[in-house]
Amino acid sequence: MASGGWGPGPGSGQPGGNGPGGQGWGPPGPPANNPYGPPPAGGPYGPPAPHPYPPQNPYPYGRPAPAPARPQRRRSRLWYLSIPFLVGLVVRSAHRVATRLFVQEGDGRIEDRTVDRVQVARTVLGVVATLALILVFGVDADRWENAAAEGVANMIITPVLLLCTGPLVILGFILYAPSHLRPYLRSRLHAPLKAVGWYLLTVLVIAGVLYTAAQVAVGDRKDWFVYVMLLLSLAVMVWGFPFFFLASLYSARSAFNTAHVHPMLPPVLTAVLVWVLVVFNLIDSGMPEGPPVLQFCSLLGGPLSVTAVSLWELRRMRTRFGVTVRGGAGPAASGIR
Repeated sequence: MASGGWGPGPGSGQPGGNGPGGQGWGPPGPPANNPYGPPPAGGPYGPPAPHPYPPQNPYPYGRPAPAPARPQRRRSRLWYLSIPFLVGLVVRSAHRVATRLFVQEGDGRIEDRTVDRVQVARTVLGVVATLALILVFGVDADRWENAAAEGVANMIITPVLLLCTGPLVILGFILYAPSHLRPYLRSRLHAPLKAVGWYLLTVLVIAGVLYTAAQVAVGDRKDWFVYVMLLLSLAVMVWGFPFFFLASLYSARSAFNTAHVHPMLPPVLTAVLVWVLVVFNLIDSGMPEGPPVLQFCSLLGGPLSVTAVSLWELRRMRTRFGVTVRGGAGPAASGIR
């Protein structure tokens, strides 16, 4: 039977075997005693000839000069005396000091990025709704000035209302807590009291400097004390006012660092404070403009949304972090992040 060149040969000494004596496996090899010899290396035409031309220089006229680098723009020294630079310097300095004094997270503060994003979204929606109501139903020529003045007044009055309602809420928390946790809660009051002290000191210093400067301006004094009060008044107007506004904003947001006492105090204080602020604005300014339905929506929409977010934050603290009003502020709960 034909094997196609593979398999054992027909027998010992028969042609077609691969091993000695013509026996073996594999393809058939060259015949023994080949009269032509092995084929030449490089094929039937011999090895290739070397390249007839030497390697060429890629830059026959010299390497091209590198592209000139763009000169780095240097700010003029007058930039450090410009109004934008000075304003930014004052705001950054006031922000740094206000953050250090009124935004102290503490070891009992719970950082929940989801709650922070929801609070920011609620604030943006509230501002957009307020601007839309003013734009559609505002009939006064100075409606934008009145809205801006009301916003600044609310920012200033919020810490004052917080100073009035905060102690009552904190006292309720301490009395509602178990007896073995009350000493711990009282020992954590130093951070809120320190923030309150700094805020009151800021108010007293600004008011005292402005009042003294007004008294000096009315009088006929011409001594060195006039120049001292002039410098102090300038410092209050340039740095004191931005610091006071930032301190009011951060104090209202952190509730004077009450998270040091209990993690649930800031949302509870926020919910209480927003209703107190609504009552205060209703007594001071009356109902907002617009149809009756939109008046009630504008009056109650903000407090209801803030209260809903605060209740949702309290629920997340209880379900996700195990913090409760009566048992979540002790030493075991501190350090929750």
